Amino acid sequence: MSRIRLGMVGGGNDAFIGAVHRIAARIDDRYELVAGALSSTPEKAQASGAALGLDPARTYDDFRQMAIREARLKNGIEAVSIVTPNHVHFAAAREFLKRGIHVICDKPLTSTMADARKMAKAVEESDALFFLTHNYTGYPMVRQARDMIAKGDIGKIRVVQVEYPQDWLTKHEDFKQAAWRTDPAQSGAGGSTGDIGTHAHNLACFVTGLRVESLAADLQAFVSGRQLDDNAHVMLRFEGGARGMLWSSQVAPGNENALRIRVYGENGGLEWAQEHPNHLWHTPFGEPKRLMTRNGAGAGEAAARMSRIPPGHPEGYLEGFANIYSEAAEAIVAHRKGQKPGAAVIYPTILDGIRGMQFVDACVRSSARNAAWITLPD
Repeated sequence: MSRIRLGMVGGGNDAFIGAVHRIAARIDDRYELVAGALSSTPEKAQASGAALGLDPARTYDDFRQMAIREARLKNGIEAVSIVTPNHVHFAAAREFLKRGIHVICDKPLTSTMADARKMAKAVEESDALFFLTHNYTGYPMVRQARDMIAKGDIGKIRVVQVEYPQDWLTKHEDFKQAAWRTDPAQSGAGGSTGDIGTHAHNLACFVTGLRVESLAADLQAFVSGRQLDDNAHVMLRFEGGARGMLWSSQVAPGNENALRIRVYGENGGLEWAQEHPNHLWHTPFGEPKRLMTRNGAGAGEAAARMSRIPPGHPEGYLEGFANIYSEAAEAIVAHRKGQKPGAAVIYPTILDGIRGMQFVDACVRSSARNAAWITLPD
């Protein structure tokens, strides 16, 4: 199949996540980056395009100009990656969706619930596909855990514990990545809840197959002068009666990207940690813990689909991102033919994005009411 012609909005020379998306798109050779509006500053946009070897005629000063021209070109882009700060997601995505160009959007969905609802409407009205890059759903052993739970290997779920602590905002920081993430005008109402709490929430729901029905949140901004939360403790009530707790923090010294989930059912438990991504611990009740490894003995087809190399070799963050891009490629290629992708193809959608925004909104409202219980919309 011919490569998917890809554009990018954001992700210029000094942007961390743009480079990650470009690497992920290249790993399985399913995309070719051919156009970009890589910065809000024209000079930086042009310099970034030149550094990536883009045709100057397809290096744009703004995303609307890019969407209009690319939609008219015979070989214009088929999909666009949006890797800007949160407040730009909706406006950029709308321009491409209404012109039939598929959107691959970084998380969280938007910076406000109002924009999230508008985004959902734009997706509904477009023939184009929408993908949200909750990359941890692409890890092989996350897929293994999801598959085992769906098959009933640990029985009915009772308890879900999920956490994502970091330490990089323990002190006041003013470099670009810290500045926009702690600015409500760019990030939205959630700090750690929006940046990494949404990852933890999404992982809990993805692995268990359960929706959070209500929550009670206690948010803090420990660093003096910080406008958004840098730490959150959240109690969760899931559909079906399961209970859980979520902790997200960016002021926990000694933690880098310590995303971790533990799920306990009537008949056993599962544990997975992002910093040891190729390991999944399974404990049937009354028996010793069992270590399952990526592509190792006991791992099934759900994990194998996400794996590229033999067991014992590390796969992780970039490969997880690449798996989302490859699942998106399967869906886009099927769309070219007027078909649906195979049932095994799984990727985060607009619904996951809406639920992530509902999570952040509920956390902020709950904390403002002294950790009152808030019901999330179905």
